[in-house]
Amino acid sequence: MSTADESKTLTVKGREIKRDKNGYLLNPLDWSQEVAEAIAQDEGLTITPKHMDIIVHLRDRFFNFNEEQPNTRKIVKAMQEQWNEGDLSAKDLYDLFPQDPSKQGGRFAGLPESRRKGGY
Repeated sequence: MSTADESKTLTVKGREIKRDKNGYLLNPLDWSQEVAEAIAQDEGLTITPKHMDIIVHLRDRFFNFNEEQPNTRKIVKAMQEQWNEGDLSAKDLYDLFPQDPSKQGGRFAGLPESRRKGGY
């Protein structure tokens, strides 16, 4: 894997992955866990199992629920249930995705950029 150059392309396993100026995949079908890891590396993060839980949740909501892109509050509620952590807060998710769990998480998940304002 190599990180993106100024044109926001990534090379993952010898394959060039094109992204828009904000780092979102131009083709959602280019997504894989390796692509998510390369995007994370490009943004100075390392994917953990909790990151992947959120990424999988975001992809599920988008592809199986009419392209829904949940905001941070909805992600907190979903992860409270999944992780059995009733005291989980938005801050906990911002610790994982400092640029906004719904938007940065969506970028890692290979989803189009959300046009909704705010993350909570």
